[in-house]
Amino acid sequence: MDATDRKILQIVQTDSSLSIAAIAAKVGLSQTPCWKRIQRLELEGVIRRRIALLDPQKLGLALTAFVTIEVGDHSRDRLNQFAQTISAMEEVMDVYRMAGDVDYLLRVVVPDTTSFDAFYKRLIETIPLKSVTSRFALENIKAETALPIRI
Repeated sequence: MDATDRKILQIVQTDSSLSIAAIAAKVGLSQTPCWKRIQRLELEGVIRRRIALLDPQKLGLALTAFVTIEVGDHSRDRLNQFAQTISAMEEVMDVYRMAGDVDYLLRVVVPDTTSFDAFYKRLIETIPLKSVTSRFALENIKAETALPIRI
């Protein structure tokens, strides 16, 4: 990956709706070579997908919770079952397997505490869990999707 690829990545992760012509002009390429680079970056999995970022507040999803989980059974089958179940829950935006005192960290987005309670009840029914701790976000001070790419 060269500096031009990294410039393209900086641009598309900030605004993926730009045309190939606009991206090409910003990086100093003609359209065809720029398009080929983007296609290659997609095929290589560097660009995983192009999406629109939505405002959760405007969609009635006002509550963000961070949930830490300790599982009791660390067998492969149980962990796979847990991962599959949690990945299928639409309220779960992110799942991280952690090192340290907890096994998993989840970011959950729901309309309100009643909805979170329903989610929580479904969560604890998935597999036996050692502990579940929830923390509710009061304010989102920074939310960034663009990765820090050095050119």
